This record gives sequence, structure tokens and C-alpha cells, in this order.
Amino acid sequence: MGEPWQPQPQQQQRLPGLGNASEPSAWPSAAGGPGTAAPGGGGAGVGAGAGAGGAVSPWDIALCATGTAVAGENALVLAVLFYTPSLRAPMFLLIGSLALADLLAGLGLVANFAVRYLLRPPSEAAELGAAGLLLAAFSASVCSLLAITVDRYLSLYNALTYHSERTLGFTCAMVLLMWLLCLGVGLLPLLGWNCLRDQSACSILRPVTKDNAAVLAVTFLLLFALMMQLYLQICKIAFRHAQQIAVQHQFIATAQATSTRKGLSTLSLILGTFALCWIPFAIYSLVADSSYPVVYTYSLALPATCNSLINPIIYAFRNPDIQKSLWLACCGCVPSTFSSRPRTSSDV
Repeated sequence: MGEPWQPQPQQQQRLPGLGNASEPSAWPSAAGGPGTAAPGGGGAGVGAGAGAGGAVSPWDIALCATGTAVAGENALVLAVLFYTPSLRAPMFLLIGSLALADLLAGLGLVANFAVRYLLRPPSEAAELGAAGLLLAAFSASVCSLLAITVDRYLSLYNALTYHSERTLGFTCAMVLLMWLLCLGVGLLPLLGWNCLRDQSACSILRPVTKDNAAVLAVTFLLLFALMMQLYLQICKIAFRHAQQIAVQHQFIATAQATSTRKGLSTLSLILGTFALCWIPFAIYSLVADSSYPVVYTYSLALPATCNSLINPIIYAFRNPDIQKSLWLACCGCVPSTFSSRPRTSSDV
């Protein structure tokens, strides 16, 4: 009669487009970790890694496309700043820092897609490297926005000494220190601060642990609260300056007042879009874990990455110096609608 028949263990299958919610990859992933298989959460199936011929999530395609657009836009901003000698003021150094951070974030999204779907065999080192690049880039983006806010505050609070040589040197030193700190944050996954050996410790973003994700989210919220406090102080100073101008009837300062209002408007756009894009994702990362459906993570992560897509649009359309440089680079001329007013500390 032979051996008694025994049923073979049934392999669980992955639902296309959702993947493994209990084992998310370096950035929100529908593919799960390399060579892994674990029960999915929230109705998602089991992810066994994105093998050759495996279904590619449309969410991952959207993130990769967003990363490509982000990298292209911010590369253009960096090229304009680099090849225009007149754009060497501290404010443009900070804009360049933000553009560099967003450029690296875009490249990180593309690299993360390539690691999951194109790299064979799967590599944990590559996954950790892509995660570290994203952590460093988005950390630098947040810090650069904080630095821009501080710069706006100092330009109004210390208007007489803002353009001194010491200010530019101080800005360079602070930017360098900020990037060293953010690079250190990006190295944490490679130094063992990851959940590759303990999938139950993973946050909604593999390979970041739940504890580390909570620390990053709380830090982000604190930095944003600091930015909002500085912004309120900026508004108070700007309104006080406007009242002084109105009382003294110094109409010669109209250009400066207009520039101040435009700088405040631009800063409001930057902080407003930053809050709308990132705060929902930060709060969700505090309350959610890897058992939540990954579609929630994707739907909040995609707007967060779009913040890096919006920043260069704000600068290109609202900063007259960058506009002039773009016109010169693309058309070889500057439209007559641009005024020849000098650059002021209130321009962002």
C-alpha cells in the first residue's frame, strides 16, 4: 500500500498591489522583505519578495515616478544655484541645502524601487542602504526647512547685521553640522538599528523598528512646533515693521515692505504644504504598526514624498533671482516684467 497519503502544506499567495503588511520594506512596500513570507495584516496577503515576474505594485510605481520627478526638479534648482555666482547669499545656501536633501530623497525612492524589484539576488545591505539614504535625505529636508525659518527670523530680528561676512560663515558651518547629523541618522540602519532579525519589531516602514519610528515622528513634530513658533515671531516682527513704516510715512521703503510680505507669503506656503504633507504621516507612524493594511501607509507616504516635489515649484515661481536665472538659462533673456530691484533679506 505504500506510505499513507498526507496533504501538502498549502502555500499562501500574495494579493497583487497590497503585499505583506506585517513585513513592509525599506519604504512603504508592496513586496515585503527579500525572501520572506509571513501572514499579512489588515486583509493583505503574504509577501514572498518581489521576484522576477512578480506583480509590481502601482503604489511603488507611483513612488518611483514621484522620486524621478523630485530628483529632476531639485537637480535643476541646484544647477541654477551652482552656475549663478550672484546667488551666494545665506538664504540661497539654505535653499540649496533643501534642494540637495530633496534630490537625495528622490534618488532614494528610485533606488528603493530598484532594490526591491530589479536587484537579484536580494541584498540586505542594499535594502539597509536605501533605507538609510531615505532617512538621511528626509531628515536633512526637515532640518533645512527649520534652518530657512531661523534664517528668516534672524534676517528680520537682526536686519542691520544680517549681511555681514560672519553671517555667511555661520550659515555654512551650521549647514555642514546639520548634514553630518543627518548622515549619522542615515547610518543607523546599517549599524544594527533595524528589524531584519525581528520582524515583529518592524514599524510601518521596514527596516525601521517601531521604537525608532516613534522617536523620529516625535522629533519631527517637535521641530515643526519650533518652526511654527519662529514663524509667529516672524509675523510679529514684520507687522511691527509695517506699522513703523506707515507711521513714519517712509514711502521709500515700500519695496522693502513688499519684499517682506512676499517672503512671509512664501514661508507660509512652505510651512503649510510641509504640514499638510508630513503631519498626517508622522501621526500615523506613531499609532500604527506593521499589522495595519499597507494601503493606509501608501496613501499617507505618497503625499509626504510630494512635499519634495512642491518645494522647487515654490522657489521657481516666487523667487525673482531664481526666476531670472532660469529664464537666462532656458531662453537667453529676461522678460521685461522682472524688476531690477536689489535682492533683500526678506526674499526666500
